[in-house]
Amino acid sequence: MTNRSPVDGAAGLRDDQTPLAIETRGLTKRFGDHVAVDGLDLSIPRGSVYGFLGPNGAGKTTTMRMLTTLLPPSAGTATIAGTPLSERATVTRSLGYLPETPPLYDELTGREQLSYVAFLHDLPDAVATERIESLLTRLDLREDADRPLSTYSKGMRQKVGLIQAVLHEPAVLFLDEPTSGLDPRAARTVLDVIEDLVDEETTVFLSTHILSVVDELADTIGVLHEGRLVAEGSPGDLTRRAETGEERTLEQAFLEVTADHATAATTGDSP
Repeated sequence: MTNRSPVDGAAGLRDDQTPLAIETRGLTKRFGDHVAVDGLDLSIPRGSVYGFLGPNGAGKTTTMRMLTTLLPPSAGTATIAGTPLSERATVTRSLGYLPETPPLYDELTGREQLSYVAFLHDLPDAVATERIESLLTRLDLREDADRPLSTYSKGMRQKVGLIQAVLHEPAVLFLDEPTSGLDPRAARTVLDVIEDLVDEETTVFLSTHILSVVDELADTIGVLHEGRLVAEGSPGDLTRRAETGEERTLEQAFLEVTADHATAATTGDSP
């Protein structure tokens, strides 16, 4: 996959004027006195991969739940594929979401689960069958498709979750730890599927703790810390050589950015 130009946050478009798939302005979520997401501004072009990083508790999952209409924002605005979050019925047709723990009915077989999801998306039977069989084969689940989900391993459940997230061919796909519980071979298959989706102009919003996945797939990376976006740029931007000439890894860059922000917050200085 060829990396694209970084987002031009000020203009709300990339240099080539690609339309935005995800745009937020001042997006905020409060739980009582706690501010989980604080004034988040994002401009993510269509057909790109946005890697969303941050330590535990930074607000990543809360952000994803807002952008997938599962949580109402406390303040600010957001659009998905040009549609405001307030138009929930339209927005949900444009997006797919794989949470870290996929919502599955254990009493159903894998095939029954996917058929049910296809029904919810109003997919014609012939189209649904073709897509389900193709994706089951691609993700090495076809032989297990008629077993109850209660017998599936964590990795197998994760792959079923991915299939149901992409079954209706959404324009924007939100992935929270998509390779969680997968062995290296299965993880490679999932990453290849994600790359194929991006080649077909699907926009992917990817949150993961596995930095090598972000480094490989992401066009742009945003780092969230204590609810605020503290850094944004291409993987190359974030891992560029320091003035000393010493090359940094993405992990080192991530640790430096979040440590600098934590220090600034403690001292009251700007990060």
